[in-house]
Amino acid sequence: MAAYLNRTISMVTGGGGGATNGTGYDNTAAALLDANASPRGLHTHGGGGTTGHNDVSPLQIFVRAKKKINDIFGEIEDYVVETTGFIDALPAQVEIVDKAESELFRSYVLKVAGIREVLARDHMKVAFFGRTSNGKSSVINAMLRDKILPSGIGHTTNCFCQVEGVDGDEAYLVKEGSDEKLNVTSIKQLANALCQEKLCESSKVRIFWPRKRCSLLRDDVVFVDSPGVDVSPNLDDWIDNHCLNADVFVLVLNAESTMTLAEKSFFHEVSTRLSKPNIFVLNNRWDASASEPEFQESVKAQHQERCIDFLVKELKVATLKEAEERVFFVSARETLQARLKEAEGLPAIAGALADGFQNRYFDFQDFERKFEECISKSAVRTKFEQHSSRGKGISSEMRMMLDNIYDRANQLRNQKLEQKKKLTDRIASTETQLMQVTREMKMKIHNMVEEVEQKVAKALNEEIWRLNVLVDEFNLPFHSDPLVLNVYKKEINGHVESGLGSNLRARLSTALAMNVETAQREMTDRMTALIPSEKIVFATHQVVARTQPFEMLYTLNCQNLCADFQESLDFRFSWGITAFIARFNGKMRAGTKKAITHNRQNSNMNVSQIMSPTSPMCLMPENELITQEQLSVISKVAVASIGSQGTLGLLVGGVLLKTIGWRVIVGAGILYGSVYLYERLSWTNAAKEKTFKNQYVQHATRKLKLIVDLTSANCSHQVQQELSSTFARLCRVVDTATTDMNSELKEIETSLAVIEANQKQIKVLSNKANFIQRELDIFESNYIKEN
Repeated sequence: MAAYLNRTISMVTGGGGGATNGTGYDNTAAALLDANASPRGLHTHGGGGTTGHNDVSPLQIFVRAKKKINDIFGEIEDYVVETTGFIDALPAQVEIVDKAESELFRSYVLKVAGIREVLARDHMKVAFFGRTSNGKSSVINAMLRDKILPSGIGHTTNCFCQVEGVDGDEAYLVKEGSDEKLNVTSIKQLANALCQEKLCESSKVRIFWPRKRCSLLRDDVVFVDSPGVDVSPNLDDWIDNHCLNADVFVLVLNAESTMTLAEKSFFHEVSTRLSKPNIFVLNNRWDASASEPEFQESVKAQHQERCIDFLVKELKVATLKEAEERVFFVSARETLQARLKEAEGLPAIAGALADGFQNRYFDFQDFERKFEECISKSAVRTKFEQHSSRGKGISSEMRMMLDNIYDRANQLRNQKLEQKKKLTDRIASTETQLMQVTREMKMKIHNMVEEVEQKVAKALNEEIWRLNVLVDEFNLPFHSDPLVLNVYKKEINGHVESGLGSNLRARLSTALAMNVETAQREMTDRMTALIPSEKIVFATHQVVARTQPFEMLYTLNCQNLCADFQESLDFRFSWGITAFIARFNGKMRAGTKKAITHNRQNSNMNVSQIMSPTSPMCLMPENELITQEQLSVISKVAVASIGSQGTLGLLVGGVLLKTIGWRVIVGAGILYGSVYLYERLSWTNAAKEKTFKNQYVQHATRKLKLIVDLTSANCSHQVQQELSSTFARLCRVVDTATTDMNSELKEIETSLAVIEANQKQIKVLSNKANFIQRELDIFESNYIKEN
């Protein structure tokens, strides 16, 4: 008894003086031991007693922990939803998340929602077990300070009754498998073993009691009353359905007897299914010991020893010190009556059933205090430690996944940066090389055009020099009739144009075509070197598809060129006066040209002096000294003078006759006439044709020489046009490839911007995961490890 008093005084005073401790217990031991002392100094949880100003229930630890863990999981839910939404919104071209990861992120949303739902329902659950009529329901009623559960002699509780708090003023109950709200008074019939409506002993009736009427319920404590362990063999079902989530077990014994095998067997089974369950042992009906005070201490010592051995040695769920703190001797019915009296404004002693009320009442309060401390610590650990670990696991897994995604995004970003660098270098190199190739190709085209111009001019001059051969090959019948001559001229013009064209093609076209093809091939090779490999086939196709085999066109147009040709087919005696004057004119012209050339080479006379109007060289036409008109006039004058019968003619004739003799003159005249007659008789159609062709050759030669430069320039222009168009198409292909590369570069830059933005968001989300883990670490440090 002395040890018990010392434990009591120590718990009440906290080892100090007269101050009130945090639980609100009066620290005056004498008042507790005095049978006549007022019980109002005792701590009461709820109504009835007075509570210290700084009283904080241990159950508030669970309440605060529950609020904190709910707040954290609210953040986790927001974080998971935000992360999942971000993952789902990632663009398809950013292939950094596979389908399995997306599904896993979505699964976290459901997991966290499930945990939050469980957390909202989590409460501190205490289960009461014992034999029939040991007072389990009375203990609960005493703790709740009201007659809620049915109680009485015999087998009273027929099923499991769960009492939990509800907001509002209405109290009601709900049967298992039903949502119907029944009047709370029905519990006395439904849960009573004497009721005609029999419920299965494993079924559960939930009683919802207003929280404001009971502080324990306000602090999220749930009480579960059970039938007697000695009335049903379905202990496994009881454990599975009602015990696995209990935080504290209260074994209610009958102090008038001893612990039975049924009670031991049940808790042996519980200890095998749960890891070190928290068990309190209440030896109820201890008020009966007051009738035999001489045996009270020995019986109490015996009960306490057996209970401690059961907890320590048999169940092995507590140490010796812990077991000593978990065995109590109370009277639940007496405590309930005392509290009901207090609610009526009467002293608690008014509910006493026997002597020693203060001790029993204090022991019940001591049980409640230890119970509150134990259930709060246990519930915080059992309810929230697992959720905290799961929250840390989810945040850790998501952070690892995000880190992996970040690494993949970083690899993709590096690839894109490498592609961007290569593409940028390729574009810059292409532009530089394109400028260089353009300069080289322009120079090559220029040189080739000049070469073609020279070759065409040379070949055409040579063909003009051989024009008489080509004209001689023309064998269309000739006639001097004007109508026939017009047709003849058209045909000979066509023959000359066709022949010159054929000869030029034979001499130049093949070589020119090969040179052009070679130049085109070189252009293609040089330009395709600037194009990505996948574009080369397209570039070649563009050049081949749009370019026909090159063929030079020689536009001579002899029909128009020789349209002004006028033949002269009148008979002209080669030894006539006109012929002599023409020969003389030709010799004079040749001598004059020779003199001009000599003077230009050997004198310092400048060009302006030579070509001066006063210069003797400018007194004659450029090509001839005597024109055809002048020669005709001179010839007529000479003939007229010789045939004249004037004095001069007679004089000249006389002189010649006397000098040479008439025979010579007659002979010369006969010879002259014979030559004239021969030539006149030889002036046939063939001679006319030959003369026509000679005249045509002379005329065509002059005209063709006038267009040599024009024709060679035209041919060079054709080559330039061909090569320039080929080079232009190649440039367009290169420009298209460059445009494609620039477009690809823009796409890469856009992808890089998206990837970098996603990386920033991933980093933010990863930091949020770290923040959540730190919050959970702080939560565990404050509420779990500390406990």
